[in-house]
Formats: sequence, C-alpha cells, structure tokens
Amino acid sequence: MAAPGNEEEELTQEQTEKLLQFQDLTGIDSMDQCRRTLEQHHWNIEAAVQDRLNEQEGVPSVFNPPSSRPLQVHTADHRVYSYVVSRPQPRGLLGWSYYLIMLPFRFTYYTLLDIFRFAIRFIRPDPRSRVTDPVGDVVSFIQNFEEQYGRIHPVFYQGTYSQALNDAKRELRYLLVYLHGDDHQDTDEFCRTMCNPEVVNFINTRMLFWACSTSKPEGYRVSQALRENTYPFLAMIMLKEQRMTVVGRLEGLLRAEDFVNQLTFIMDANATYLVSERLDREERNQTQVLRQQQDEAYLASLRADQEKERKRKEAQEKRRREEEDVRQQLLAEEKRQQSLQEEKERKSECLPPEPFPDNPDSVKIVFKLPNDTRVERRFLFTQSLTVIYDFLFSLKETPEKFQIVANFPRRVLPCLPTEREPNPPTLQQAGLSRCEVLFVQDLTDD
Repeated sequence: MAAPGNEEEELTQEQTEKLLQFQDLTGIDSMDQCRRTLEQHHWNIEAAVQDRLNEQEGVPSVFNPPSSRPLQVHTADHRVYSYVVSRPQPRGLLGWSYYLIMLPFRFTYYTLLDIFRFAIRFIRPDPRSRVTDPVGDVVSFIQNFEEQYGRIHPVFYQGTYSQALNDAKRELRYLLVYLHGDDHQDTDEFCRTMCNPEVVNFINTRMLFWACSTSKPEGYRVSQALRENTYPFLAMIMLKEQRMTVVGRLEGLLRAEDFVNQLTFIMDANATYLVSERLDREERNQTQVLRQQQDEAYLASLRADQEKERKRKEAQEKRRREEEDVRQQLLAEEKRQQSLQEEKERKSECLPPEPFPDNPDSVKIVFKLPNDTRVERRFLFTQSLTVIYDFLFSLKETPEKFQIVANFPRRVLPCLPTEREPNPPTLQQAGLSRCEVLFVQDLTDD
C-alpha cells in the first residue's frame, strides 16, 4: 500500500484544486473521504457536491444506499449528562404488601415476554429493522399523538432523524430527541407533561424537537443508535468538536419543572461548545468568502490577460494579412508588368516594316507623347489605324492606356475595333495627310 504522501503526489494539479474546493464547499475534514467521494464521481465536482447535499437532506447517496444498521451518533463521551428518574418506592405496609404480592407476577410476565420475543426473532426477523418509509413513520406518530393528546404540543420535526440531525448541524441548534414507548406505564403521563404550556414554549424557542415511536421502523432504528435504558427517554444532541454528539440523556418520568430545569442545565453546560462552533463556522465562512474573492480576482485577471493576448494575436494576424495583401499586390503588379512588356515585345515584332521616304504612299507622322517626347515614323496610307496604335503601344514611353488625337479638326482616331466598326479605317480613310502631328493622350487614370 502506498504511503499517504505518495497518494497526494499522484494527484494532478487540477485534481488537487478540485479536492480543496470540494472540501471547502462541503466542510468535510477528512481529505481521504473527500478524495474517495470525488473518485466515485469521476472527479465531477458538481455531481459530487450535489450528492453530498442530497445526503445532508436525508436523501441516500447513489453510492451509499440506506443501511439497516443503527444511525451513527457519537454517544461514547464520558461527559454526557445523564438524569434517570426511578419509580417511587412503595410506602407503608399496604404499599409493600401490594408490591410483594405483584412482584412474582410481574417477574413472570416480563420474563415470559422476553423469552417469547427472543424466540420469535429466530422464526421471523423484527419487521422494525427494515426502514422503508421513515418520513411516514414520523408523520404517523405525530398524527396519533395529536389524536390522543390534542394539537397543543411542542412543534415536532416532520422529517427523518437524519434530516433533523443535518438541520441542527447546519443551523447550530440543539436537537431534542424523544423516543415514545407505546406500552410503557409512564408514557401517557409524560406525554401530558410535554403538552404543558411552559414545556411547549421552552422547546419551541430553544431547540429542534424530533420524536417517533419505537414501534415504528424509524423510531426503532434511532433507539438502536441511542440505546435507551427505559422510557420515557429524551436525548439532547448538538454539534460538538465537529460532530453531532449526545450531550444529555433524560430517562424516566419527569415533571414539567424538572423537565425545563434539566434541559436548561444541559444547555448551559454546553453553551461554550456551541459558541465555539459558531465562531469556527464564521471563520471558515470568512475564509471561504476570501478564497472565493481571490479566485474571482484571479479569474478576472486571467480573463483580462486572455483578452490582451487575444487582441495581440488579432493585431498580429491583421498585420500578417495586410503584409500578405501587399505582397500579393506587388506580385500581381509585377506579373502584370511582365505580361505588359511581353505584349509590347510581341506587338513590336508584328509591326510591318517602315516604308522608305520616297514611297509615294508613305505618310510621315510625328507623335507627341504625354511626357513631351516626340517620336517620328512613316506609315502607308493603305495601312489600318491599328498599326499606328500597335506602334505606339510597343514603345516604352507610351502609357499603358491611351488614345490618339488629331488637331485639325480635333478628333479621336478610331484605332481599336468596336462592335459598330470591327475593322478600323485606314490612314487615308481617316483623312490623314502626308505629314501629320498626332497627340497621344494618357487614359491610365481614367
């Protein structure tokens, strides 16, 4: 088996954080118990906390179904206050005579009853050992109590014993448990004592009060846990040293005055523990609030850092896209210029040869380029205006887009084919003379 230290080292950082958070949320002191619970829920902290809250409300855990064993409450403290009221001894000759006469009959009756019950257990298990409807058992007892003693009584806790313990623990209140023995000779008188207005007011203002009959499975199970000796039986339970503990036991018939005095004594004797628990819980709550505030501040800082990082990456991505766009534009422009140059060279190679000056059909044309450069060349009257355009296009000084304009009269020469005139006219048809000056107009910006 690995040492505890090694087990802690095997946890990941995320699991360790969940372990500490689960302990803060549930208040469980045992780290091993916290770890086992989280492992059962596959480290799903929401499911583990919800299941823990369900257990505290009396709903069985999905991993721990209700057990038939008695409920566990710490009762081994030697400082438990116990007050037992014995039945009064017989007085006078008549009293002792009656007592001695009835003693053999009582002894025989209870002995035979115990033997009968003991034998029955071998034949049929006690049906009270199987708790199927704990809330129903409590509600049934309350209804029977009101039918017999009226509706003026302490406020009974209408829930299971486990729920009463959890509420007393959560609210840091005393829990008074009353186990009702149906067949006991003092039960009727004690129940009427509990309906005393002074007792009712004392219980309702100072503590939670849970009661059930031991003839019911829920009451029998609590009886097995608290191990009462006689009836009527009362147990005072409170949160002491981080666990629910029986701090007082009252057994036997009590008068109203003794009832209140004994409970007051128990509460006064344990008041410091309850105050200490309240201070400890307040400190834990403050620590939890502080840790939550620190976690929220850390998360806010983390979100701010993440937002900064996101914006930084977005800016980087934007710059990268802009640089890529510029590079693509440069490449496209470079490719276009290269294609343009190749087109100029092709046009230049396809130009017809320049006619001689003494050719009677030759036309001398002077071109004035947009950069004030002059270019001179001869063409034939029979040649198309397209030849003039191709010549100018092949020149390096000529803009990429241009048109050719004549001044007298001012007109734009139709050098390129159109839908209406797919075949541009010849120089003669365009009305050019043997010596012309034509202007090249830049259309690149248009």
